[in-house]
Amino acid sequence: MTHHNINLTTPEISALWTAYMQETATLCFFKHFLIHMEDEEIGPIVKEAHDLSVSSLQQITAIFEKENFPVPIGFGDEDVNEEAPALFTDLYALSFVYRVSQLSMMGEAYSFVTVARKDLLDFFMHAKEASGVLYRKAVDLMLSKGIYDRPPKIPYPAKPDFVQKDSFLNGWLKERAMNAFELGEAFFIIERNYIGLIHLIGLIQTCRDHEVKEYFIRGQKLAQKQIDTFNELLKKEGHMGTLPVSMELTDSKVNPFSDKLNLFMITSSSTTAIWLLGRALSTSSRRDIGTKYLLLMKDILLFAEEGAKLMIDRGWLEQPPQAQRRING
Repeated sequence: MTHHNINLTTPEISALWTAYMQETATLCFFKHFLIHMEDEEIGPIVKEAHDLSVSSLQQITAIFEKENFPVPIGFGDEDVNEEAPALFTDLYALSFVYRVSQLSMMGEAYSFVTVARKDLLDFFMHAKEASGVLYRKAVDLMLSKGIYDRPPKIPYPAKPDFVQKDSFLNGWLKERAMNAFELGEAFFIIERNYIGLIHLIGLIQTCRDHEVKEYFIRGQKLAQKQIDTFNELLKKEGHMGTLPVSMELTDSKVNPFSDKLNLFMITSSSTTAIWLLGRALSTSSRRDIGTKYLLLMKDILLFAEEGAKLMIDRGWLEQPPQAQRRING
């Protein structure tokens, strides 16, 4: 078989560029966690996450250099203050690995189906598998330490069935009970916003830039709004609301991370939240729940845009690779 040297396509460039930016950002957090790690069970998982990010970055860099494609700047040692005291506890570090590996699996699976070159297919397939192994270890340890809150359960149906009336779509006055899809999505929206809430409180606690701090405070309120919205929905449906996790923060007032890194993490988390809410919207057929998703997506879109403007004003927003404009006007 003849092998041709095929240039990277636009989806392949975006997949590699996005992965590089995310890996350099999360690696900064793993470095901070490892400096202060005390838990002998959590430490090896955080170290595995750290090493996985290092390996991924080496592979992506090698591909870019082979293509004579400029390697993104991303984030590095200058974005981590190694002298800063611990800001988060070891338990939060475990929750962070859980969340990062969860999102990495989803992102890598999507990237895998958008690339075609063999080297990229191999990279994203192996990256997805490694993230899956890490995710399973994080879940197992969270269960053993009692910090994993299980999603709601429902009775098993007696038999398969079909929808009989269009009232199945209702959701204003006479709602049907939430189905398994809707209950699961409500749980995961609450869970990811609790993790995000802890993160934001830590950033608010240490941020010295007034404008950036105010932005994080608005993010805290938005995360709390999502938690309250879906906890109230679960309780209205007769389910126990998801209980808040402990804060898992120290009392340190020293920022271990650059404001550039912190803004990137929050704005990128916001764009991910929009993607996940869109997925949740596609699985729900109750009008009232769909409306909640849409309203929250609007709020998060505006919040993410505000974060991007803050980064642009400070010269911190790295520009994704651009195509040439081929039309006049």
